[in-house]
Amino acid sequence: MDLGIAGRWAVVCAASKGLGKGCAKALAMEDVNLVINARGEAALEDAAQEICACNRDIEVRVVAGDIGTEAVRSAVLSACPRVDILVNNNGGPPPGDFRDWSREDWLKAVDANMVTPIELIKATVDIMADNGFGRVVNITSGAVKAPIDILGLSNGARSGLTGFIAGLARQPSLAANNVTINNLLPGAFDTERLRNNLSTTAQKTNQDLDQLRERRTQGIPSRRFGSADEFGAFCAFLCSEQAGYLTGQNLLLDGGSYPGTF
Repeated sequence: MDLGIAGRWAVVCAASKGLGKGCAKALAMEDVNLVINARGEAALEDAAQEICACNRDIEVRVVAGDIGTEAVRSAVLSACPRVDILVNNNGGPPPGDFRDWSREDWLKAVDANMVTPIELIKATVDIMADNGFGRVVNITSGAVKAPIDILGLSNGARSGLTGFIAGLARQPSLAANNVTINNLLPGAFDTERLRNNLSTTAQKTNQDLDQLRERRTQGIPSRRFGSADEFGAFCAFLCSEQAGYLTGQNLLLDGGSYPGTF
């Protein structure tokens, strides 16, 4: 299927690895030019080379730094001639018990996983509407749908973003001008973060890492972890011309793990 987005420009955050890089690669394969961002400059440059190898006909620009800072957001937006597509992504806050978290911990989580994407959306969606095309995809978490007790900081901040998007996406000034805003909720994907978390859990609980990984996959109906490439492909479709009637939705990619009907 031709997604109809060749020649567009996209900003993809946290694109040096994992799901963000998967999204950037999928968009590159659709002839979309990219501005990619992540905190680590070396890893970001490596990702840019890998993405360029997928498609030599596009332009890939890199802006390293914390997207949570105003200066980096400004640099990212300035590097993009026209933001047609925005993929919001950021590392999640650490797990723990809410009794141990300070006010500063909460503010940091909300700033990174709610306020920062809202600032990028605010800077781009009205221009998208004027241009008659825009796609915003927020990578949140399956925990928005099925909260995980030790991920309270993430549950709270990402659910706040979800509620905000539910109202914003339905504004006629955006939806009637071909601007869609949707949330992608990943379950367990085979990324560096998941592997590190499994390794940490295995060490803390004195379990065999391979056995722990196998038990985890057996708890997923598809009996496997997802891949960053398949996540990226789904993101690319959400950014397509064909997805113009889909907005304000929370789309769960978790191999069937969520047990509910709705």
